[in-house]
Amino acid sequence: MSTGNFKQDVYLQLARVAKAVGHANRLELLEFVAQGPRGVDELAGMTRLSVANASKHLQELRQAGLVKARKEGVRVYYEVAGPDVVDLLGALRVVAESRVAEVSQLLRTYITSRDDLEPVPARELMQRAKQGLVTVLDVRPAEEYAAGHVPGAINVTLDALSSHLRRLPKGREVIAYCRGPYCLLSVDAVAMLRDKGYQARRMEDGFPEWKAAGMPVEETSLD
Repeated sequence: MSTGNFKQDVYLQLARVAKAVGHANRLELLEFVAQGPRGVDELAGMTRLSVANASKHLQELRQAGLVKARKEGVRVYYEVAGPDVVDLLGALRVVAESRVAEVSQLLRTYITSRDDLEPVPARELMQRAKQGLVTVLDVRPAEEYAAGHVPGAINVTLDALSSHLRRLPKGREVIAYCRGPYCLLSVDAVAMLRDKGYQARRMEDGFPEWKAAGMPVEETSLD
């Protein structure tokens, strides 16, 4: 609906986007669809929502232009609309981390208290990986890895890591990454690897941020 006032009309549309990201469940859904296309049933299970509730949240995100959907038979698959959506989430995160004390406290409790080493920036990781100086470890589920991953990354999920250590050369630093800056899978993986005598660190941010920055991406088949 137009108010007849240009500025007000623009701000009304901006407010639609702000409203769409103004819910914790929708932010979590965005993190998951940023990994690759997912069906509603899968997303409902991943977020512990009912299918009806997950579908409602996804529709709100779609109406705001933040996700896109495609239909295959009777199933609908959702994915993030573009790298600018990942950038939007990054900007929200930066403001919250610097302005909201509760966010800083949560980060100290769940991340920095367990891993106080600086994570490796994406471009530094790419350069070191090209030189063969590090092993890149993707600890996300296999379907997310297949949809897109850092070139050359080895995919071992966290629950399988202890039984697949032989895949990781012990004399080379391991850089682990997962879904995003608040994904604890890479934190847990790094802690486990250090306990086993490996030199290990996390990649800064996660795969969606890597892709949004225009870094190279590989895809593989699950077959």
